[in-house]
Amino acid sequence: MPFQSENSPVPIPPPGEDELPYDDGEPMESERHRAQMDMLIEVLKLFWHDRDDVYVAGNMAIYFSELQAKKNDFRGPDVFVVLDTNRRERKSWVVWQEDGRTPDVVIELLSESTEAVDRGDKMRVYAKLLRVPEYYLFDPFSGALEAYALDRATRSYLPVPPEANGDVVSACLGLRLGVRRGTYLGREADWLRWLDAQGRVLPTAEEQARAAEEQARAASDEAKRLAARLAEYEKRFGPLPGSGSG
Repeated sequence: MPFQSENSPVPIPPPGEDELPYDDGEPMESERHRAQMDMLIEVLKLFWHDRDDVYVAGNMAIYFSELQAKKNDFRGPDVFVVLDTNRRERKSWVVWQEDGRTPDVVIELLSESTEAVDRGDKMRVYAKLLRVPEYYLFDPFSGALEAYALDRATRSYLPVPPEANGDVVSACLGLRLGVRRGTYLGREADWLRWLDAQGRVLPTAEEQARAAEEQARAASDEAKRLAARLAEYEKRFGPLPGSGSG
């Protein structure tokens, strides 16, 4: 919708991400909330490192209407994913600059200070205005996970029952979400994790590095074991033909 100048009825172009505030001034509720948000974003970016048509971000302002942009009273999602777009760097997500694209998946991390809004005003905005297909609520301290799918006919959310192990399926992303005990940034806790379609945990950068180190160490140990066996064989029976020993 075009903006109107206060001094002229002539429509002027709406502000873009360079003109709109991109910091809502609200810190994350706790270190655990910040770490959980960072983990969810980090893992998806690593998993889709070779894709240019997916945008993953969090704690970023989303602008979707003239009134909301002027009031600047809507705090952005903790984590959101947009498909069929590009992953260029953005200061904020401005719907009218994105060809009307809105998030496909939103995750809010519950706290005592935000739960009422996350279940109330935000839930209504995501359903009725942004029409976000999938909405998830997670409490980083209790480990409680809730999943909702948009009923497009009523523009309201319907609960999605979890699987027997408590995991939920993201139809939009072709992935799963589940709570797993683990360590991230030196903190052991029950973390909300992205899983592949088979239920395998998608690793963080730290976990990838650790797995690579373990694989390299195992390969080195195997090479040493084989070298020792070869040395023992040659000690007993002499050099193997063509080995160059002796």
